[in-house]
Amino acid sequence: MSYSHNTKNFWGFLLGAAVTAACILLLVPPAPCPCGVLPAERESVVLGNGTQADPIPSTKKLHMAGISNSTGHELLELLKRAAMDDKTIIMTFTNEAWTAPGSLLDLFLQSFRLGVRTAPLLKHLIVVAVDAKAYERCQHVHQLCYYFRVDGADFAAEQTYMQKDYLDMMWRRNRFQARILELGYSFVFTDVDIIWLRNPLLRIPIGADMAMSCDFFGGDNPYDLNKFANGGFVYAKASARMEAFYGSWYEARKGYPGAHEQYVFDQVKHELSARHGVRVQFVDTAYLSGFCDLHKDFYRVCTVHANCLLGLKSKLQRLTEVFDEWKQFREKAALLGSNTTALTD
Repeated sequence: MSYSHNTKNFWGFLLGAAVTAACILLLVPPAPCPCGVLPAERESVVLGNGTQADPIPSTKKLHMAGISNSTGHELLELLKRAAMDDKTIIMTFTNEAWTAPGSLLDLFLQSFRLGVRTAPLLKHLIVVAVDAKAYERCQHVHQLCYYFRVDGADFAAEQTYMQKDYLDMMWRRNRFQARILELGYSFVFTDVDIIWLRNPLLRIPIGADMAMSCDFFGGDNPYDLNKFANGGFVYAKASARMEAFYGSWYEARKGYPGAHEQYVFDQVKHELSARHGVRVQFVDTAYLSGFCDLHKDFYRVCTVHANCLLGLKSKLQRLTEVFDEWKQFREKAALLGSNTTALTD
């Protein structure tokens, strides 16, 4: 009887231990993936000095692949350094052709330095270089540089509009923007062929989840989606619904082969904004101006984009002309004692 009793106790002990271990395993959450994202295609980066949204399946997270733990940590550190109090950063993309001395990056940075209350924004600006020469040049002219390297791709040369490399670069850029959102940061994206004359963030309503520039505004309703989007200036507020929106936007490209992200956005913006509860706003061209619909009321205009122009030389020449006019406006206003720092409606 003693042996049988002891045997029952022994097996009872083992069964209890097994049940306890199973419960512990069920209660302990799985180990997080580095940087909160999962691997995808082979890409790598190197650092330089309330509507409920539809969930995105983890296998469709839009992120940069092949990132080591240390590199992911460095990216987060860069974002922390650049972020405003509300975790918003400003970023632009550039390559060797647009970063060469005397090219668009120099004009872009100079506009920040000379614009109305735009110089302090430089400490929040991350310049994303897509090739080694652009990254090296950036380090000489700016403090926050990021080398975004994609294996098997060379984006150093001036990209011809709508050619394969151009389209690839535009969609890579779209994915990088999505990654910033995944890491919990809102962003203002600006093309490098845009000059900043005033702070455009003052023209973005607090209630907007996303604000974009457009080629032609028309009407007076910024929430009217029947406008042609221009991805040269984009504000996106970090949230689950914005991540879901970006995920669906990227997936939608499959239905429009050979199209860039801006065209696809225009095709799906009504559906996706409704599906994910995202409030999309277009900013009036009176404030975010461009050569498609040029406004030069320097008391109102915040940025000027070299849109509707083809070629680096043409963009640089026309933007330089407008920027020279802006400097003359400031000089004349100063002589007359006019307050050029005031915004007008």
